[in-house]
Amino acid sequence: MNEIIGYLLSIVIGMSLGLIGGGGSILTVPILVYVFGLGPEISTSYSLFIVGLTALAGSYNYYRNKLVNLKAVVVFSVPSLISVFLTRKFIMPSLPDVIFSAGSFQFTKPIFIMTVFAVLMIAASFSMIRKSKTPDPSKMKPGHHYTLIFLEGIVVGVLTGFVGAGGGFLIIPALVLLAGLPMKEAVGTSLLIIAIKSLIGFTGDLSAGVNIDWMFLAIISVFTIFGIFVGSTLAKKIHGDKLKPAFGWFVLVMGIYILIRETILK
Repeated sequence: MNEIIGYLLSIVIGMSLGLIGGGGSILTVPILVYVFGLGPEISTSYSLFIVGLTALAGSYNYYRNKLVNLKAVVVFSVPSLISVFLTRKFIMPSLPDVIFSAGSFQFTKPIFIMTVFAVLMIAASFSMIRKSKTPDPSKMKPGHHYTLIFLEGIVVGVLTGFVGAGGGFLIIPALVLLAGLPMKEAVGTSLLIIAIKSLIGFTGDLSAGVNIDWMFLAIISVFTIFGIFVGSTLAKKIHGDKLKPAFGWFVLVMGIYILIRETILK
C-alpha cells in the first residue's frame, strides 16, 4: 500500500515541477524516507537522479519554445555543478555517523540531514507563500547580476548536494531578479539548471561507490516524468502563481512536521 501511495506522490512531484518550475523536488526526500522507508542519505542520492531526470524531460518543451536562456544556464550551472559534485563526493561521505551526543540523545547524521532538509523546506515555503513583484529589468544595473548568479550557483549547488533538492525556489527568483528573465523563461531555464546540477551531483555518488537500486529509480522516474508532462499541460490552463501559495503552506506544514519528528519526537 505504501508503494502505491509513493508512486502517486511521485506524480505530484512531477506535476509541481511542471506547474511552478520548482517545489516538487523538495518533497522527494520526505517521500523516499517516510513512504518508501529509505534512509535519509541514500534518499538524497536517489532524489538527485529522480529530480534531475524529471527536470531534464520538463525542460525540453521550454527549450523547443525558446524559453531557455542558455547564457544564464551556463553562468549558474558551472559553479553549481562543481559545488554539488564536490559536496556529494567529499563532504557527505566525511560527515561522522554521530554529530554530537546530549545524554541519551544522539544527533546522528540521518537526523542532521533531515533537520537541515526541514529548515530548507520551511524557508522554501515562505518564498512560495509570499507574493513577489517582478522587477523592471530596465532599472537593474547591467553587468552586476551575472556575478551574483554565479555566486548563488555555488550556494545552491552545496544545498542541492547536501539535501538532494533541486533548489528551484532559489533559482527562479535569482533568474527573475538578477538576470531580468520573464517568468516563463526563468522556469524553463531553472528546469535545465536543476537537471544539469542534479545529475552531475548524482555522478559524485557513483564515483563515491554508493550502491544504487536502478530498477527502483527507473520506476519512480517514470511516474515523476509523467507528472511533469501533466503539470506542463495544466500550466497552459492554470497559472502557477495561483497554486504556489497553497503549495507553500503544504510545504511549510511538512517542514515543521519533519523538524518535530526528527528532534522532539526522537
